[in-house]
Amino acid sequence: MSELSARGFSVDEYQQRLARTQRAMAAQGIDALLLTTEADIRYYSGFLTQFWQSPARPWFLVLPAAGKPVAVIPGIGELCMRRTWIEDIRCWSSPDPHDDGVSLLIDTLRECLGEAGRLGLQMGAETSLRMPLASYEAVRAGLARTSVVDATSIVQAQQQVKSAAEIARITFACQAVSRAFDRLPEIAAAGDSERTIFQRFKHECLDQGVDDVCYLVGATAADGYRDIISPPSDRIVAQGDVLILDTGCTHDGYFCDFDRNFAFGKVDQATSDAYSRVHESIDAALDLARPGVTCAQLYQCMQSVLATKTDTTDSGNVGRMGHGLGMQLTETPSITHFDQTEMQPGMVMTLEPGMAYGDGRIMVHEENIVITDDGCQLLTQRAAAKIPLI
Repeated sequence: MSELSARGFSVDEYQQRLARTQRAMAAQGIDALLLTTEADIRYYSGFLTQFWQSPARPWFLVLPAAGKPVAVIPGIGELCMRRTWIEDIRCWSSPDPHDDGVSLLIDTLRECLGEAGRLGLQMGAETSLRMPLASYEAVRAGLARTSVVDATSIVQAQQQVKSAAEIARITFACQAVSRAFDRLPEIAAAGDSERTIFQRFKHECLDQGVDDVCYLVGATAADGYRDIISPPSDRIVAQGDVLILDTGCTHDGYFCDFDRNFAFGKVDQATSDAYSRVHESIDAALDLARPGVTCAQLYQCMQSVLATKTDTTDSGNVGRMGHGLGMQLTETPSITHFDQTEMQPGMVMTLEPGMAYGDGRIMVHEENIVITDDGCQLLTQRAAAKIPLI
Protein backbone atom coordinates (compact mmCIF):
# COMPACT_ATOMS: atom_id res chain seq x y z
CA MET A 1 0.00 0.00 0.00
CA SER A 2 1.43 3.40 -0.99
CA GLU A 3 2.07 6.33 1.34
CA LEU A 4 -0.94 8.15 -0.08
CA SER A 5 -3.43 5.29 -0.17
CA ALA A 6 -2.67 4.46 3.46
CA ARG A 7 -4.08 7.06 5.81
CA GLY A 8 -2.15 8.02 8.90
CA PHE A 9 1.48 7.14 9.58
CA SER A 10 3.40 4.08 10.65
CA VAL A 11 4.10 3.48 14.33
CA ASP A 12 7.78 3.90 13.48
CA GLU A 13 7.10 7.48 12.38
CA TYR A 14 5.54 8.34 15.73
CA GLN A 15 8.27 6.56 17.63
CA GLN A 16 10.90 8.64 15.85
CA ARG A 17 9.05 11.87 16.59
CA LEU A 18 8.79 10.94 20.25
CA ALA A 19 12.43 9.84 20.53
CA ARG A 20 13.70 13.12 19.05
CA THR A 21 11.51 15.10 21.41
CA GLN A 22 12.52 13.11 24.48
CA ARG A 23 16.20 13.67 23.66
CA ALA A 24 15.53 17.40 23.49
CA MET A 25 13.58 17.23 26.76
CA ALA A 26 16.49 15.47 28.45
CA ALA A 27 18.90 18.15 27.23
CA GLN A 28 16.76 20.80 28.93
CA GLY A 29 15.99 18.77 32.05
CA ILE A 30 12.26 18.51 31.34
CA ASP A 31 10.50 15.58 33.01
CA ALA A 32 7.20 15.77 31.15
CA LEU A 33 5.67 17.78 28.31
CA LEU A 34 2.00 18.77 28.36
CA LEU A 35 0.26 19.26 25.00
CA THR A 36 -3.24 20.69 24.66
CA THR A 37 -3.78 21.80 21.05
CA GLU A 38 -5.04 19.84 18.06
CA ALA A 39 -1.89 19.98 15.93
CA ASP A 40 0.48 19.10 18.78
CA ILE A 41 -1.62 16.21 20.05
CA ARG A 42 -2.08 14.87 16.52
CA TYR A 43 1.64 15.18 15.73
CA TYR A 44 2.58 12.76 18.51
CA SER A 45 -0.50 10.53 18.56
CA GLY A 46 -2.14 10.49 15.12
CA PHE A 47 -5.47 11.54 16.68
CA LEU A 48 -7.25 13.04 13.65
CA THR A 49 -10.80 14.32 14.07
CA GLN A 50 -12.82 17.42 13.26
CA PHE A 51 -14.29 17.27 16.77
CA TRP A 52 -11.77 19.97 17.72
CA GLN A 53 -14.25 22.43 16.20
CA SER A 54 -16.16 22.17 19.48
CA PRO A 55 -14.63 24.17 22.36
CA ALA A 56 -16.71 22.36 24.99
CA ARG A 57 -14.03 19.90 26.09
CA PRO A 58 -10.29 20.06 26.85
CA TRP A 59 -7.88 17.38 25.56
CA PHE A 60 -4.45 16.52 26.92
CA LEU A 61 -1.44 14.49 25.85
CA VAL A 62 1.45 13.99 28.25
CA LEU A 63 4.91 13.13 26.94
CA PRO A 64 7.00 11.61 29.76
CA ALA A 65 10.78 11.69 29.84
CA ALA A 66 10.75 8.01 28.90
CA GLY A 67 8.08 5.73 27.55
CA LYS A 68 5.03 6.32 25.38
CA PRO A 69 2.68 9.30 25.56
CA VAL A 70 -0.33 9.22 27.85
CA ALA A 71 -3.68 10.53 26.58
CA VAL A 72 -5.95 12.23 29.12
CA ILE A 73 -9.11 12.86 27.17
CA PRO A 74 -12.90 13.06 27.35
CA GLY A 75 -14.59 9.68 27.08
CA ILE A 76 -16.28 10.65 23.82
CA GLY A 77 -12.87 10.44 22.12
CA GLU A 78 -11.69 7.11 23.52
CA LEU A 79 -12.56 4.90 20.54
CA CYS A 80 -10.97 7.32 18.07
CA MET A 81 -7.81 7.57 20.20
CA ARG A 82 -7.61 3.77 20.46
CA ARG A 83 -7.19 3.61 16.70
CA THR A 84 -3.84 5.38 17.13
CA TRP A 85 -0.63 3.94 18.54
CA ILE A 86 -1.39 5.36 22.01
CA GLU A 87 -2.10 2.60 24.56
CA ASP A 88 -2.42 4.47 27.88
CA ILE A 89 -5.70 6.35 27.48
CA ARG A 90 -7.32 7.84 30.59
CA CYS A 91 -10.82 9.22 30.25
CA TRP A 92 -13.46 11.12 32.16
CA SER A 93 -17.05 12.05 31.36
CA SER A 94 -16.92 15.54 29.89
CA PRO A 95 -18.10 18.25 30.14
CA ASP A 96 -18.00 18.20 33.93
CA PRO A 97 -18.68 21.55 35.61
CA HIS A 98 -16.86 20.53 38.78
CA ASP A 99 -13.79 18.62 37.57
CA ASP A 100 -13.35 18.62 33.80
CA GLY A 101 -10.31 16.37 33.70
CA VAL A 102 -8.30 18.40 36.22
CA SER A 103 -7.79 15.74 38.90
CA LEU A 104 -7.08 13.04 36.29
CA LEU A 105 -4.49 15.27 34.64
CA ILE A 106 -2.88 16.12 37.98
CA ASP A 107 -2.57 12.43 38.88
CA THR A 108 -1.05 11.64 35.46
CA LEU A 109 1.47 14.46 35.68
CA ARG A 110 2.47 13.45 39.21
CA GLU A 111 3.32 9.97 37.89
CA CYS A 112 5.63 11.51 35.31
CA LEU A 113 7.05 14.39 37.35
CA GLY A 114 7.36 13.08 40.86
CA GLU A 115 6.93 15.64 43.61
CA ALA A 116 9.20 18.38 42.24
CA GLY A 117 9.81 17.82 38.55
CA ARG A 118 10.00 20.19 35.59
CA LEU A 119 6.94 20.45 33.36
CA GLY A 120 7.31 21.75 29.82
CA LEU A 121 4.63 23.93 28.24
CA GLN A 122 4.67 25.95 25.07
CA MET A 123 4.67 29.65 25.90
CA GLY A 124 6.06 31.38 22.81
CA ALA A 125 4.71 32.88 19.63
CA GLU A 126 2.16 30.86 17.64
CA THR A 127 1.27 28.68 20.63
CA SER A 128 -1.77 28.57 22.88
CA LEU A 129 -3.04 26.76 25.96
CA ARG A 130 -6.32 25.06 25.06
CA MET A 131 -7.91 24.68 28.46
CA PRO A 132 -9.82 27.02 30.77
CA LEU A 133 -7.52 29.31 32.72
CA ALA A 134 -9.28 28.27 35.93
CA SER A 135 -8.48 24.63 35.17
CA TYR A 136 -4.84 25.47 34.50
CA GLU A 137 -4.61 27.33 37.81
CA ALA A 138 -6.12 24.30 39.56
CA VAL A 139 -3.49 22.05 37.94
CA ARG A 140 -0.72 24.39 39.06
CA ALA A 141 -2.11 24.38 42.59
CA GLY A 142 -2.20 20.59 42.54
CA LEU A 143 1.45 20.50 41.44
CA ALA A 144 2.70 23.16 43.82
CA ARG A 145 6.31 21.93 43.86
CA THR A 146 6.52 21.52 40.10
CA SER A 147 8.33 24.15 38.06
CA VAL A 148 6.87 25.05 34.66
CA VAL A 149 9.35 25.85 31.88
CA ASP A 150 9.04 27.00 28.27
CA ALA A 151 9.23 24.11 25.80
CA THR A 152 8.24 26.08 22.70
CA SER A 153 11.54 25.59 20.90
CA ILE A 154 11.46 21.83 21.47
CA VAL A 155 8.08 21.23 19.85
CA GLN A 156 8.44 23.76 17.06
CA ALA A 157 11.89 22.50 16.09
CA GLN A 158 10.58 18.94 15.79
CA GLN A 159 7.62 19.93 13.62
CA GLN A 160 9.51 22.29 11.31
CA VAL A 161 11.42 19.47 9.60
CA LYS A 162 9.06 17.10 7.80
CA SER A 163 9.52 13.41 7.10
CA ALA A 164 9.19 11.99 3.60
CA ALA A 165 5.69 10.78 4.48
CA GLU A 166 4.63 14.25 5.63
CA ILE A 167 6.06 15.86 2.50
CA ALA A 168 4.17 13.37 0.34
CA ARG A 169 0.87 14.46 1.86
CA ILE A 170 1.59 18.16 1.39
CA THR A 171 2.71 17.49 -2.17
CA PHE A 172 -0.53 15.65 -2.92
CA ALA A 173 -2.58 18.62 -1.71
CA CYS A 174 -0.41 21.08 -3.66
CA GLN A 175 -0.73 19.15 -6.90
CA ALA A 176 -4.48 18.61 -6.54
CA VAL A 177 -5.11 22.32 -5.96
CA SER A 178 -2.74 23.24 -8.80
CA ARG A 179 -4.95 21.20 -11.11
CA ALA A 180 -8.01 22.97 -9.73
CA PHE A 181 -6.44 26.35 -10.45
CA ASP A 182 -5.66 25.20 -14.00
CA ARG A 183 -9.38 24.65 -14.52
CA LEU A 184 -10.47 28.00 -13.11
CA PRO A 185 -10.84 29.65 -16.56
CA GLU A 186 -13.35 26.91 -17.39
CA ILE A 187 -15.49 27.42 -14.28
CA ALA A 188 -15.36 31.21 -13.78
CA ALA A 189 -16.43 34.02 -16.07
CA ALA A 190 -17.45 37.66 -16.07
CA GLY A 191 -21.07 37.79 -15.01
CA ASP A 192 -20.60 35.28 -12.19
CA SER A 193 -20.79 36.38 -8.57
CA GLU A 194 -17.81 36.05 -6.25
CA ARG A 195 -19.81 33.57 -4.19
CA THR A 196 -20.47 31.38 -7.22
CA ILE A 197 -16.80 31.37 -8.25
CA PHE A 198 -15.70 30.43 -4.72
CA GLN A 199 -18.25 27.61 -4.57
CA ARG A 200 -17.24 26.20 -7.94
CA PHE A 201 -13.58 26.34 -7.01
CA LYS A 202 -14.23 24.49 -3.75
CA HIS A 203 -16.05 21.77 -5.65
CA GLU A 204 -13.18 21.54 -8.13
CA CYS A 205 -10.60 21.14 -5.36
CA LEU A 206 -12.66 18.30 -3.87
CA ASP A 207 -13.05 16.70 -7.28
CA GLN A 208 -9.26 16.82 -7.69
CA GLY A 209 -8.84 14.76 -4.52
CA VAL A 210 -8.31 16.95 -1.46
CA ASP A 211 -10.08 15.97 1.74
CA ASP A 212 -11.30 19.43 2.65
CA VAL A 213 -11.16 23.08 1.61
CA CYS A 214 -10.51 24.47 5.06
CA TYR A 215 -9.46 27.94 3.99
CA LEU A 216 -10.50 29.97 0.98
CA VAL A 217 -10.31 33.75 0.84
CA GLY A 218 -9.86 36.26 -1.91
CA ALA A 219 -11.42 39.14 -3.78
CA THR A 220 -12.38 40.61 -7.12
CA ALA A 221 -12.06 44.30 -7.95
CA ALA A 222 -11.70 46.55 -10.96
CA ASP A 223 -8.02 46.81 -12.01
CA GLY A 224 -6.78 45.21 -8.79
CA TYR A 225 -7.78 44.25 -5.26
CA ARG A 226 -7.10 45.89 -1.89
CA ASP A 227 -8.18 43.11 0.49
CA ILE A 228 -7.22 39.44 0.39
CA ILE A 229 -8.65 37.87 3.55
CA SER A 230 -12.41 38.38 3.18
CA PRO A 231 -15.13 35.84 2.36
CA PRO A 232 -16.90 36.14 -1.00
CA SER A 233 -19.70 38.62 -1.57
CA ASP A 234 -22.55 38.69 -4.06
CA ARG A 235 -20.59 41.17 -6.20
CA ILE A 236 -20.89 40.40 -9.93
CA VAL A 237 -17.54 40.06 -11.69
CA ALA A 238 -17.02 42.35 -14.70
CA GLN A 239 -14.55 42.71 -17.55
CA GLY A 240 -11.33 44.30 -16.25
CA ASP A 241 -11.67 42.80 -12.77
CA VAL A 242 -8.75 41.06 -11.08
CA LEU A 243 -9.38 37.92 -9.01
CA ILE A 244 -7.23 36.41 -6.29
CA LEU A 245 -8.03 33.09 -4.64
CA ASP A 246 -5.90 31.99 -1.68
CA THR A 247 -6.60 28.51 -0.39
CA GLY A 248 -5.49 26.01 2.20
CA CYS A 249 -6.73 22.50 1.37
CA THR A 250 -5.85 19.35 3.27
CA HIS A 251 -4.89 15.78 2.49
CA ASP A 252 -4.71 13.35 5.41
CA GLY A 253 -4.46 16.27 7.81
CA TYR A 254 -1.72 18.23 5.97
CA PHE A 255 -2.15 21.58 4.25
CA CYS A 256 -1.16 23.24 1.05
CA ASP A 257 -1.34 27.05 1.10
CA PHE A 258 -1.01 29.14 -2.04
CA ASP A 259 -2.85 31.62 -4.23
CA ARG A 260 -3.36 32.46 -7.86
CA ASN A 261 -4.31 35.68 -9.66
CA PHE A 262 -6.46 36.07 -12.77
CA ALA A 263 -7.85 38.97 -14.80
CA PHE A 264 -11.13 38.98 -16.70
CA GLY A 265 -10.80 40.01 -20.32
CA LYS A 266 -8.13 42.66 -19.89
CA VAL A 267 -5.67 43.97 -17.32
CA ASP A 268 -4.27 47.44 -16.76
CA GLN A 269 -0.52 47.99 -17.09
CA ALA A 270 0.10 48.77 -13.41
CA THR A 271 -1.47 45.48 -12.31
CA SER A 272 0.36 43.53 -15.01
CA ASP A 273 3.66 45.06 -13.91
CA ALA A 274 2.96 44.34 -10.24
CA TYR A 275 2.16 40.72 -11.03
CA SER A 276 5.43 40.37 -12.94
CA ARG A 277 7.42 41.87 -10.06
CA VAL A 278 6.11 39.56 -7.36
CA HIS A 279 6.62 36.63 -9.74
CA GLU A 280 10.26 37.70 -10.26
CA SER A 281 10.77 38.04 -6.51
CA ILE A 282 9.75 34.40 -6.05
CA ASP A 283 12.16 33.41 -8.83
CA ALA A 284 14.93 35.08 -6.84
CA ALA A 285 13.91 33.27 -3.66
CA LEU A 286 13.78 29.92 -5.48
CA ASP A 287 17.37 30.49 -6.60
CA LEU A 288 18.47 31.36 -3.06
CA ALA A 289 16.57 28.87 -0.90
CA ARG A 290 18.83 26.09 0.37
CA PRO A 291 20.08 24.70 3.69
CA GLY A 292 21.84 27.34 5.78
CA VAL A 293 19.99 30.30 4.28
CA THR A 294 17.98 32.18 6.90
CA CYS A 295 14.39 33.35 6.77
CA ALA A 296 15.69 36.91 7.01
CA GLN A 297 17.86 36.39 3.94
CA LEU A 298 14.90 35.03 1.96
CA TYR A 299 12.85 38.04 3.03
CA GLN A 300 15.55 40.49 1.99
CA CYS A 301 16.02 38.67 -1.31
CA MET A 302 12.37 39.07 -2.26
CA GLN A 303 12.13 42.59 -0.88
CA SER A 304 15.19 43.71 -2.85
CA VAL A 305 13.57 42.64 -6.12
CA LEU A 306 10.40 44.56 -5.30
CA ALA A 307 12.36 47.62 -4.23
CA THR A 308 14.71 47.79 -7.23
CA LYS A 309 12.12 46.97 -9.88
CA THR A 310 9.41 49.42 -8.79
CA ASP A 311 9.04 53.04 -7.80
CA THR A 312 8.29 52.06 -4.22
CA THR A 313 9.79 49.90 -1.50
CA ASP A 314 6.36 49.33 0.01
CA SER A 315 5.75 45.61 0.39
CA GLY A 316 2.47 46.22 2.13
CA ASN A 317 1.69 45.75 5.80
CA VAL A 318 1.47 41.96 5.92
CA GLY A 319 4.72 41.77 7.88
CA ARG A 320 6.17 38.63 6.34
CA MET A 321 6.73 36.95 2.98
CA GLY A 322 6.08 33.33 3.82
CA HIS A 323 6.02 30.77 6.58
CA GLY A 324 6.28 27.13 7.50
CA LEU A 325 3.58 24.74 6.34
CA GLY A 326 2.33 21.38 7.55
CA MET A 327 -0.46 20.22 9.84
CA GLN A 328 -1.41 23.86 10.25
CA LEU A 329 -2.07 26.39 7.52
CA THR A 330 0.75 28.50 8.90
CA GLU A 331 3.59 27.21 11.04
CA THR A 332 6.91 28.54 12.21
CA PRO A 333 9.28 29.86 11.04
CA SER A 334 8.26 33.14 9.40
CA ILE A 335 10.01 34.76 6.45
CA THR A 336 10.54 38.14 8.05
CA HIS A 337 13.42 40.59 8.29
CA PHE A 338 14.12 39.45 11.87
CA ASP A 339 13.73 35.64 11.81
CA GLN A 340 17.19 34.07 11.76
CA THR A 341 15.96 30.47 11.48
CA GLU A 342 18.17 28.59 9.04
CA MET A 343 16.63 26.42 6.35
CA GLN A 344 17.13 22.67 6.78
CA PRO A 345 16.40 19.78 4.42
CA GLY A 346 12.81 18.71 4.93
CA MET A 347 11.43 22.13 5.82
CA VAL A 348 8.27 22.95 3.87
CA MET A 349 7.84 26.67 3.33
CA THR A 350 5.61 29.11 1.52
CA LEU A 351 7.13 31.96 -0.48
CA GLU A 352 4.59 34.79 -0.34
CA PRO A 353 5.80 38.21 -1.44
CA GLY A 354 3.35 41.06 -1.72
CA MET A 355 3.55 44.68 -2.78
CA ALA A 356 1.38 47.77 -2.72
CA TYR A 357 1.02 49.76 -5.93
CA GLY A 358 -1.12 52.43 -7.52
CA ASP A 359 -3.85 53.88 -5.33
CA GLY A 360 -3.76 51.33 -2.52
CA ARG A 361 -3.99 48.19 -4.59
CA ILE A 362 -1.95 45.14 -3.61
CA MET A 363 -0.52 42.14 -5.43
CA VAL A 364 0.28 38.91 -3.60
CA HIS A 365 1.70 35.68 -4.98
CA GLU A 366 2.47 32.42 -3.19
CA GLU A 367 4.19 29.11 -3.91
CA ASN A 368 4.99 26.11 -1.71
CA ILE A 369 8.47 24.57 -1.60
CA VAL A 370 10.45 21.95 0.28
CA ILE A 371 14.09 22.50 1.17
CA THR A 372 16.33 19.76 -0.25
CA ASP A 373 19.94 18.82 0.44
CA ASP A 374 21.26 21.30 -2.13
CA GLY A 375 18.43 23.73 -2.85
CA CYS A 376 14.67 23.62 -2.95
CA GLN A 377 11.90 21.96 -4.92
CA LEU A 378 8.52 23.41 -5.90
CA LEU A 379 5.56 21.44 -4.58
CA THR A 380 3.03 23.62 -6.40
CA GLN A 381 2.87 23.96 -10.17
CA ARG A 382 4.58 27.29 -10.87
CA ALA A 383 2.20 30.12 -11.68
CA ALA A 384 2.31 31.70 -15.13
CA ALA A 385 4.89 34.44 -15.59
CA LYS A 386 2.16 36.82 -16.78
CA ILE A 387 -1.25 37.19 -15.19
CA PRO A 388 -3.67 34.80 -16.93
CA LEU A 389 -6.68 36.29 -18.70
CA ILE A 390 -10.11 34.70 -18.48
